[in-house]
Amino acid sequence: MTEPYEFPGSEPDIAVEDQLQEPRQFKVLLHNDDYTSMDFVVEVLMNVFGKSETEAFAIMMSVHEKGIGLCGIYTAEVAETKVQIVHQMARARSFPLRCTMEEV
Repeated sequence: MTEPYEFPGSEPDIAVEDQLQEPRQFKVLLHNDDYTSMDFVVEVLMNVFGKSETEAFAIMMSVHEKGIGLCGIYTAEVAETKVQIVHQMARARSFPLRCTMEEV
């Protein structure tokens, strides 16, 4: 019986799955301030993060009571885009709402 052919330069003992890495994940957070309306925060959570009205209200209350609220966990590019959209929406309505991302 013959041995299986090995391609030059290949390492047959290394599985492909060992070479793949999961993309880094980032939390997107909203921060409380004294000027942004609660209704606007709920609107942002529903429109940017796809939250239901109930979920958005719960996150908004976390922002209001604890000073911060978790909007979701995303890859870097998605998180950056969502942060930018939130800041654009807030500026357009003259709110100082701050949105940040941090690695999980």
